[in-house]
Amino acid sequence: MKCYIVDSFGGFFAYDDSLKLIASRIFESPNEASSQILDLEKKGLSKDLEVLVHDLVEMGYDELVLEDELEAKAIRTRFGVKSSSESPSPAGASFRASPLGAFLSAGKKQAFVERLLRETSDSIVRIKIRKASEKRDRLVAQAVSALDEIDKNVNITVSRVREWYGLHFPELDSLVPDHRQYMMIVKNFARRSNIDPEAVSKLVQAENKGRVIYDAAMNSMGAEVDDYDLKQIVDLAEINLKTYESRDSMEKYIDDVMKEIAPNVRELAGATLGARLIALAGSLENLAKKPASTIQVLGAEKALFRSLKTGARPPKHGIIFQHQYLHSAERWQRGKIARALAGKLSIAARVDAFGGDYVADKLKSSVEKRIAEIKKKYAKPPVKTVKHERPFKRYRKEKRRNRRW
Repeated sequence: MKCYIVDSFGGFFAYDDSLKLIASRIFESPNEASSQILDLEKKGLSKDLEVLVHDLVEMGYDELVLEDELEAKAIRTRFGVKSSSESPSPAGASFRASPLGAFLSAGKKQAFVERLLRETSDSIVRIKIRKASEKRDRLVAQAVSALDEIDKNVNITVSRVREWYGLHFPELDSLVPDHRQYMMIVKNFARRSNIDPEAVSKLVQAENKGRVIYDAAMNSMGAEVDDYDLKQIVDLAEINLKTYESRDSMEKYIDDVMKEIAPNVRELAGATLGARLIALAGSLENLAKKPASTIQVLGAEKALFRSLKTGARPPKHGIIFQHQYLHSAERWQRGKIARALAGKLSIAARVDAFGGDYVADKLKSSVEKRIAEIKKKYAKPPVKTVKHERPFKRYRKEKRRNRRW
């Protein structure tokens, strides 16, 4: 005999060929309902569905029709009965025409059904939001945004220290271009008369640089500053050094998380660039669902929409320009390299998002081979074609000019 099984927010209903309700399993509480519905989405089976199928088999039904292929397959494997999927099935259409009637037929009151519907929906939404927030790709997206904000803030305060300390020792600004080394000199020596050439050489990691800085300090034209004023500059330099330490820690965190959640993207694009791509897409799964052409211009949305609006030339690459393959390439080769790299990044994201193996080495060698071909084939810039004016057009232009005179 054949019967239909319909699952709903409140339980499971079984109908015979004439669409008459023959059995049901109603959830007792919203928590149980949300738990079983999530099990059903994940595995295709739940506790009450197994009990219902067992009862139906004992009643003599040997052909079950469900509305979901995953559930049909799970029942076929678990019980060995003939099961198939049909969506929408006649029983499902009948149930959805009057769901309250099905619950009333099963002996439940309207108030119970309304409360079960409301609280089960709330519970499922809360659980799904919690699970989505727990995904580590969303954490790494926040981390890379925080890294950009740290860079922005530290650049402002470093410029302030350089300008402020420049009143006391202006020559140091051009002698030490590295921000972190500059901050360490300000913190360790403060007053320019305290500078020790050997210690400075160790800080800047250059043997003769310490002597040059020492000579510049001894002959400086900077103003003398009180200890009280100098302390404020040194404190700000210390804050910047602590910020640099936080930045290093953040970079290490991003690298560790990317190694765990997206090893292929990390190996191909680098940890920071890979995390930026995930942040722009919203999540690793969203990145995996995007075509390679979208990944190629991800981060260049303004240029893309300006091109669509005004007819200007479209962008050849977005944020992937930060990759060494692109920014070290010649200008006329970048579009082709961006296309090749975006294609491999798309494959890497899909493998990472949907639980594949480690294929980054193959993808990397493939893209490097393609880049070598591009650099060999397009070694010289393309020759710009000069548009020659047609004789008739030139004749009309001269004619208009003669009329004017």
